[in-house]
Amino acid sequence: METGYAPSSGGRRPLMYSLKQGIFYVLAVAMDQFVTRIVLMDMQNRAITDIEKFDLSLTDNMEALDVLTEKIKSVIKHSKIKKDQIVGIGIGMPGFVNTQTGINYTFLKNKNKSITAHIGESTGLPVFIDNDSSLVALAEQRFGAASNRKNAMVINLGWGIGLGMVLDEKIFRGNNGFAGEFSHIPLFTNGKLCSCGKHGCLETESSLLLVTEKARLGVKEGKLSILKDEINHESVEQDCNAIIAAAGRGDRFAVSLLSEAGYVIGRGLAVLIHILNPEVIILSGRGAAAGKLWQAPIQQALNEHCIPKLSDSTEIEISELAYEAEIIGAAALVMENYGKETSRKTHRGRVTVS
Repeated sequence: METGYAPSSGGRRPLMYSLKQGIFYVLAVAMDQFVTRIVLMDMQNRAITDIEKFDLSLTDNMEALDVLTEKIKSVIKHSKIKKDQIVGIGIGMPGFVNTQTGINYTFLKNKNKSITAHIGESTGLPVFIDNDSSLVALAEQRFGAASNRKNAMVINLGWGIGLGMVLDEKIFRGNNGFAGEFSHIPLFTNGKLCSCGKHGCLETESSLLLVTEKARLGVKEGKLSILKDEINHESVEQDCNAIIAAAGRGDRFAVSLLSEAGYVIGRGLAVLIHILNPEVIILSGRGAAAGKLWQAPIQQALNEHCIPKLSDSTEIEISELAYEAEIIGAAALVMENYGKETSRKTHRGRVTVS
């Protein structure tokens, strides 16, 4: 529907259009190494189906892509939405993702065809994929704490410590799309083997996976904590949520675990600040649920490791989108590509899409 005229530097002003509510929909998929979420959303980022959440281990799982494809088809079928009303499927996933070829070089490997081709052919819909942390940054840029910010670093606090970068108001993905591997900055000589195969990465001292492992070990060794009745040692997601909740209730052991991780993350952020001098650093993703508990240890690390002239001009903010950021970013990914395609088709007619 028409929404007015766009600015013009000369000549006839192009018409602006926006999509009517309830006409088109987007299927958004948010994945991490253990859990996948799928939801059908409208153009206003409102879920019109319940989020389909299920365990799906990605490591060394040759069946993961087929399982994901069938789950996507099931959500579409049970939504009762006509397929021609669905603009496309956006998928965020961890790993080295090439957005142009539709290939993830870390997970969901498929010898015969790309991930996008595999799912696209099975569903009959356009499919777009991107790294989870890049989509978290996209969500923050479009709808969250990075909106109206020229340069922002978005930290995806999860099983690793991801990084999405907004530079000069654009998502920066690097030469071949693999920029932002913040987790794998080699900060330590601890001899710990990282998931990437190297030693001493930031991830080995700060990820939520490590925090959960420490909590489980501490409970087993008899640490005094309310976690002794809440850690079940079966679901890493449930245990992680229990730790964050316990820290929010003031449990000293849970708070100490997050504080230790926060200080290490702060050391990594000092490196980013020295190199990129960002306007703001946003803590987003699953771990952002811990809120302000991150700020004190991170600030302590910045005080110790960062030049004050640089750190004083960088804000540290907690995302309000938090765990929902990736799924919102997946929906935004579809609309960004839809908008580009529409712009190409309508450019000659002097029509723009907002």
